[in-house]
Amino acid sequence: MNEYKKILKFAKPHQKYIYGSLFFNLMYSVFQIASLGTILPVLGMLFGTIKPEKYESAPVYSGDILDFFSYIKDYSNYFVQSMVTEYGSLKVLAWLCIITAFMFLLRNAFRYFGSFLLINYRVGVTKDLRGAMYRKILSLPVSFFTESRKGDLMSRMSNDVGEVEGNILGSLIDLINAPFMLISTLITLFFLSPEMTLFSLLVLPVMGTMIALVGKSLKKDSHEAQHEMGNIFSIVDETLKSSKVIKIFNAEKIMDTRFMKSMNKWISSSISLGRKKELASPMSEFLGSITFLIIAWYGGKQIIVEQSISPADFLVFLGMFFQILPPAKSLSTSISNVQKGEASLKRVLEILDADVKIEEVAAPVSISTLQNNIHFKDIGFYYDKDNLILKNFNLTIPKGKTVALVGQSGSGKTTIANLLARFYDVSEGEILIDNTDIKHLKLQEYRKLLGMVTQESVLFNDSVYNNILMGKPEATKEEVIAAAKVANADNFITQLPNGYDTNIGDDGGKLSGGQKQRVSIARAVLKNPPIMILDEATSALDTESEKFVQDALEKMMENRTSLVIAHRLSTIQKADWIVVMEKGDIVEQGSHHDLIAKRGVYHKLVELQNFD
Repeated sequence: MNEYKKILKFAKPHQKYIYGSLFFNLMYSVFQIASLGTILPVLGMLFGTIKPEKYESAPVYSGDILDFFSYIKDYSNYFVQSMVTEYGSLKVLAWLCIITAFMFLLRNAFRYFGSFLLINYRVGVTKDLRGAMYRKILSLPVSFFTESRKGDLMSRMSNDVGEVEGNILGSLIDLINAPFMLISTLITLFFLSPEMTLFSLLVLPVMGTMIALVGKSLKKDSHEAQHEMGNIFSIVDETLKSSKVIKIFNAEKIMDTRFMKSMNKWISSSISLGRKKELASPMSEFLGSITFLIIAWYGGKQIIVEQSISPADFLVFLGMFFQILPPAKSLSTSISNVQKGEASLKRVLEILDADVKIEEVAAPVSISTLQNNIHFKDIGFYYDKDNLILKNFNLTIPKGKTVALVGQSGSGKTTIANLLARFYDVSEGEILIDNTDIKHLKLQEYRKLLGMVTQESVLFNDSVYNNILMGKPEATKEEVIAAAKVANADNFITQLPNGYDTNIGDDGGKLSGGQKQRVSIARAVLKNPPIMILDEATSALDTESEKFVQDALEKMMENRTSLVIAHRLSTIQKADWIVVMEKGDIVEQGSHHDLIAKRGVYHKLVELQNFD
């Protein structure tokens, strides 16, 4: 039930559409009954049940509420007979047909307006729901994305939200409107013939039980189908990003087998889901037809044997009773749809309710710049107790100095950078900025102090200009160009087809590795942060590109506090301090010349690279 309360919060800003739609649907229900009520005098004239001698004087209302419907019926017949006496049967019949047609027109007009407003409500809620999911994804920590498949997240935002819109939001009005139509129609039927109404309701509990069983099964199949669709999206995402690897290793068959295996699971769940969904409607129609035949037999008995109801009243009763079937069918279908959509709703709420592990304290400290130093104090970090990444890590980076971390893969270098950027929080110890724990700082203000250039350049499918501008959205064009010049990027950018306005494609695919890296550096230069993190920024480049990028990095790091993670040791010889790491521990530290003189681990690493 809590899931529905959460989704209804998104409906609150659009409640005017719900109320409007509900009003028009209620009016539709009223005129649906009224339109059939106007047919009764027409049938009375055709079957000859409205007789002049019976309605010579106006009926008198007894005051008993149980007699109210009979009074309305007798008064209508009296009024019709008065009109027949004055204007003739044919003219009155024509007017009754026109009035009935007008009632049907109003009924369907109200139905249209109810559906029209419902569209605004559904689209509005869906927009807010997808917006909330996207904003939540933006706020989630990096650790969430290492544990989740991107294709599954895409499926939740597209397919699952679509299922919530179609099955839950689309059924909301029916769940409110259908009971009203059922109750109002049943009351009308009860006044027409209490015995026949009670008799006709015997089948409804059976119908409800059967539909409930189908709906419960729908929920299970829907969850399996949506989960498998997430796997399909993930495989497609991997295929698009790994096309070169797939082709060079002739892995097309392997990927196709993976895709079809997942697709077959989805097909199996979808077929089962579709069959059961389609079963609900025929089942309700079959039970409805059985009900009709039983009522027809019972009504015939009332007319022929007991003569307790007139043929005209019986036909109106049948018409009224069949007004029960659409809302009953609508109600049962809506319940089935809601149960089917519940699986998707849970998948959507898993994202919206995901724990944001990187949170601010109640009263965070404001920060605008780095005054003295960055201090890693007794840092320990692990994903679980058996997977220790760092232990007792201590390091101080004075303001304006460049500190380099070196070591073999898996030694914990990148983890240090991620902890400083607060992509993760430390498991033990604390990271201090001017003696203040970064956990106590305002997160957005703190990250304004940081710039980052990683080994893999992260660029967006947009122009070169807009990619650089992300570093400082309010910057002028002159500032963007100046940043590009510092990054040694201006020369190649101006030679692109549209210069700075050239679209660089998905993930910057239209640029070379060195060009992408220089655009990334230009973005960081434009931001002009006091603290810079460089995570193996040149390791994936060729010698010529590395020279350009290294020159750009050195310009950028001038008078700036920098943490450099290096694979190529030739790029960090000018660092103020070098820290050598091994399995999460610091094994050596000092300047380049000091460490070479020690002839320890760092000296061996340099010799190995020189030999290479």
